[in-house]
Amino acid sequence: MNLYDLCEAIEATALSAAIRESLWLFPVIEAVHLVGLAVLGGSLFVVDLRLMGAGLTRQSIVEVEQGARAWFLGAIVLMVTTGALLGVSEAVKLYDRPAFFLKMITLTLGLLLAFTVRRALIARNPRGGPFAFAVGALSIGLWLTTAVAGRWIGFS
Repeated sequence: MNLYDLCEAIEATALSAAIRESLWLFPVIEAVHLVGLAVLGGSLFVVDLRLMGAGLTRQSIVEVEQGARAWFLGAIVLMVTTGALLGVSEAVKLYDRPAFFLKMITLTLGLLLAFTVRRALIARNPRGGPFAFAVGALSIGLWLTTAVAGRWIGFS
C-alpha cells in the first residue's frame, strides 16, 4: 500500500464521509481550528516578541513564557485535533498539495523549536540577547509560514 492508497482508505471511512457530507460539520471544525490558530498565535507572539526585546519588557521572559504556556499547549492540542479531522475529510486532496507539505514541515520545525531550543534558551538565558532575538524571529517566521501555507491549501 502506498501513500495515495492510504489517503483513499482514510477518505473511505465513515468519519471522513460524515465530515465531508455534512452541511455544517466541516465549517464548524474549521472555525474551531481557526480559533485555535488565534490562541496559538497570541501565545507565541507574546513570548517571541519578548525574546526579541519588544513588548512586555517589564516582565521577565520566564514570566511571559509561563503565562502563555497553558494557552500554547491548549491551542496545540485543539489545532492538532481539528486539523486531523479536517485532513481525514479530504486526505486525497491533501496528498498532492505542496502547501500541505510545507505546512507540515514548518509545523514540525516550529514545534521542535518551541519544545527544545526556545524552552532551553528561556530557562538558561532569561535576559535575552542576540541569540534570543534570532530564536524569536525564527519562531515567528516558522509559525507565520505554517499559517499562510494552511490558508494556501484552500486556494491551491
